[in-house]
Amino acid sequence: MRHGISSACETHFSAPTFRFSPNIYYLRSENRPADGPGQETTIMRKILSTWMALALCGTLGAQEYTPSQGLELPRGHVAPCPTREEVAAAAGRNNRYFTRLDGWNREGGRFTARFTVPFAWANRQVLLHVDHASGDYEVRVNGRAAARNSNGSAPAEYNLTRLVHEGANTLEIELLQPSATAALESWQESPAPTLGDAWLMSPPTMYVRDVLVKNSRARATDDFLTAEVGIVVKTAALNPRTSRIYYELLAPDGTTAAIGHNDMTLDMRREDTLRFLARIPDTLQWNAASPVRYTLRLKTRHEGRDIEHLEFHPGFRTAETTANGRLLVNGQPVALRVREVRPDIGTDEIEALRDQGYNTLRLLPGAANESLYDTCDSLGVYLIVTAPVDTRRSGLSRRKGGNPSNDPAWQGAYIERAEAVYHTAKRHPSVIGFAGPPIGQRNQPLRNLSAHEAFRRDPAVRLPRRRRRMEQRPPADRIDGNGKFLQKNRHFFWSFQNYPYLCTRNRITIDASLAQLVEHDTLNVGVQGSSP
Repeated sequence: MRHGISSACETHFSAPTFRFSPNIYYLRSENRPADGPGQETTIMRKILSTWMALALCGTLGAQEYTPSQGLELPRGHVAPCPTREEVAAAAGRNNRYFTRLDGWNREGGRFTARFTVPFAWANRQVLLHVDHASGDYEVRVNGRAAARNSNGSAPAEYNLTRLVHEGANTLEIELLQPSATAALESWQESPAPTLGDAWLMSPPTMYVRDVLVKNSRARATDDFLTAEVGIVVKTAALNPRTSRIYYELLAPDGTTAAIGHNDMTLDMRREDTLRFLARIPDTLQWNAASPVRYTLRLKTRHEGRDIEHLEFHPGFRTAETTANGRLLVNGQPVALRVREVRPDIGTDEIEALRDQGYNTLRLLPGAANESLYDTCDSLGVYLIVTAPVDTRRSGLSRRKGGNPSNDPAWQGAYIERAEAVYHTAKRHPSVIGFAGPPIGQRNQPLRNLSAHEAFRRDPAVRLPRRRRRMEQRPPADRIDGNGKFLQKNRHFFWSFQNYPYLCTRNRITIDASLAQLVEHDTLNVGVQGSSP
């Protein structure tokens, strides 16, 4: 049974078969009774009255959104290594703390793989990363349920520490068929079960969970900007734990822009953010003409022993809009020439579009790989990332329960998908904006296409007043050839940027049906600007 919203939902039984649609009821019996039409009518009425309630309950249940469970907070790509030399040479290759999964066995929609937990992972965490899947799926380890993901279009991570043991283990990922979220993924036409790249990694008990960047310019006349780098550190220990975090920021020419360390103590399963500042001259700020990036090296030391090495390549730049909607990058006006592309576009195609004069790619709904963001970072191509929501096949009904975009039952799905794609892409300097459905698909109902309305309607949401404040600049959803944001057809994802809870310091729980969120004090509207 399809767990979605459509104009005609069906519930099937063996025989006779009852079919339900909003206005018409059908009863079909394979073996007609021999007692004449009178008794047949009586039997049909009795069966109809009994099964009508069952089918109706089943249909209503199918409309309810089942949130994801067992996922870690979304983030960009992170791959721990045991030494700095291995970090520099890693490029996605296996090391002592990082193992790619291959050799999958597929039976229908179930993918099974065997993996080994080595002794070196003792007293460390075990995380599973799944890049994407063709639908919602469940994760099982050694026959035990681990998680359920209702958004297969975004990368996801799962903590398997309690479910694995040293030696051989079995991992199962089963794609649910029919997909309960197919109503949100009209870009897929009866997709065959597919699974993206997957790997296991073993960070220490207290580890670097994410890296954030916030850029600001104190005065317009300054020839530099101040970069605030946030290192999000998390502990999975039940008791207070102290580790030393080392950081080193290197300029493109190899000179040191910032260096230092800090001892952090976190109690039971907490996280906090270590921040440092660096001055970035105008000549080394990231933009399309000069996509320069720095190198950030991190190291975690516990009880005198190095237990984790990481490396990132941030680009520092500001992005903002003027009062008349003009886009500025590093304080300079930028004219965007936009081309809509599939998220699985290759490097050669991106280079060809750049040679044709396109400097901005707007991604259509779907699963975007981390390599796409890295490619655009290195080539100097701006990206507008689209939330994986496309409900064209559900029609344009504005009635409650019609198109999922106008059905409160799907509200959590819209927020979950917006949150996931934001946290996955926020670290990349090429990402200057976030968008909802692609241009040309905007004649959809708007109940769920406004995340701030979704929060306002949820009675469980009680954000502090200062975090309910929204920027006064209007949301935007289209960009003209001069890089100016147009306000026609407002939609949810630009408005989603109004809520400044998307980065880390103090975690807040909004509702049991939603993922745990983290908050931050600054966030731009419409464009991915100086805050992550």
